[in-house]
Amino acid sequence: MEIKQNEIIEFMRSNGIKPSYQRIKIYEYLVKNRNHPTTEIIYHNLIKKIPTFSRTTVYNTMELFIKRGIVSMISIDEKEARFDADTSVHAHFMCTICKNIYDIPVKSGEVNISGLKGFKVSENHINFKGICKSCSKHNKSEIN
Repeated sequence: MEIKQNEIIEFMRSNGIKPSYQRIKIYEYLVKNRNHPTTEIIYHNLIKKIPTFSRTTVYNTMELFIKRGIVSMISIDEKEARFDADTSVHAHFMCTICKNIYDIPVKSGEVNISGLKGFKVSENHINFKGICKSCSKHNKSEIN
């Protein structure tokens, strides 16, 4: 996905975030790299471009982004939090072999849980785990 820096700046301002250079680069990374990264992945990819970058900056920025609702934290991996700049309603699938996380389209009207009648839902998470198409094909060829 292509996004211009001035669009990121305006988006941040409209969400009450001061658009510092490091915040812009973190958000840009999240939008351009749909790999549902951890804070460590973000840090290791951006330290190459920003030598003064720190892990603390990544952690603090992710907290701010989550608080302002422009990034979602995905807790599909028990070992570490992953992050997603796509805050629309969708599910996630994590491959238990390659550990890649995929976005799965879900229409909000399709999620009908009658047991929630009378409840006020503030967020939802739909996660699946298994073997992705690529790993499934690879494993079949090894078995045959």
